[in-house]
Amino acid sequence: MIIIPSDKVLLLASWDSVSESREKGFFDFEFITWMAWTWQTAAFFVFIALCITAMVFWEKRVPGGTPRRGVLGLDTTRGDRLFISLLSSAFIHLGWLGLIGPFLWIATIISVAFAVVVFRYF
Repeated sequence: MIIIPSDKVLLLASWDSVSESREKGFFDFEFITWMAWTWQTAAFFVFIALCITAMVFWEKRVPGGTPRRGVLGLDTTRGDRLFISLLSSAFIHLGWLGLIGPFLWIATIISVAFAVVVFRYF
């Protein structure tokens, strides 16, 4: 069997091929190439944008008024509680990845439960 190299198939990679230009796809943008954009990463950023948008509409519809004092004795607003829950969610997921492994559904459930506790009692 004889293998004939072509333009469509990359048989062997070398350091010379790293600097070669390639054809850009639809989602290849220069300003986001610093990060590995998977659908999970995009979903994460879309979720944060939706949370902030929902908080804006919630605040316009029912103004929060004065901050309330929670369990820790801190005066917090809705935005503070959203920030605390999102930051805690990131730490819960990182801790889960470091201690347990890549099965993140349970960490997500824990994060949602913690966000409910933060919005209710903090």
